[in-house]
Amino acid sequence: MTDFPKITARRTIDVSPWMKLIEREVRFTADGKPELYHAVAQADYIAIVAVTPEGLIPIVRQYRPAIESLSWELPAGMVDAGEDPAETCRRELLEETALPARTVRPIGNFAPCTARLSNRAHSFFVETGPRVEGQAPEAGIDVKLVSPAELAELIRAGAFTLQLHIGTLMLAGMHGFIDFRAFMAPAR
Repeated sequence: MTDFPKITARRTIDVSPWMKLIEREVRFTADGKPELYHAVAQADYIAIVAVTPEGLIPIVRQYRPAIESLSWELPAGMVDAGEDPAETCRRELLEETALPARTVRPIGNFAPCTARLSNRAHSFFVETGPRVEGQAPEAGIDVKLVSPAELAELIRAGAFTLQLHIGTLMLAGMHGFIDFRAFMAPAR
């Protein structure tokens, strides 16, 4: 077994309560010059493919400063310290859509970006109950209930662009929770 590559130094810089920058010095060979690599450390997060009793998928739209525009996405959120990702799933779905989770099924736990992020993304499939009376979605979030075919059209049209969430939809299809045929239809 080789001793290389080897991390020879590590430094963590707090950027905000939500993220840190990790700088690693990596040596790839015994006589090689160390190289610096940077990664973003943040909490794990969850993404939810939910289906209502009527067979519709809730999606949410909110402003994302990173891309400086509104974005249609699946319900999602950051896992609080010490919180089980399945509980985060229940909490975020209710907060963002006012829909309660009847069943929560984990469908994947993956690295969102092995080159730049050090966290994990937990994906879930949820069957919801009816909307909770008197509960409104979180401020700044618009909720839309769409059929799988309508969601596929939003993806094709470039209106639903978050790659991690498109991957979560793929996982739901691979597990047999959503019918991929709606996503395979030719573009109009």
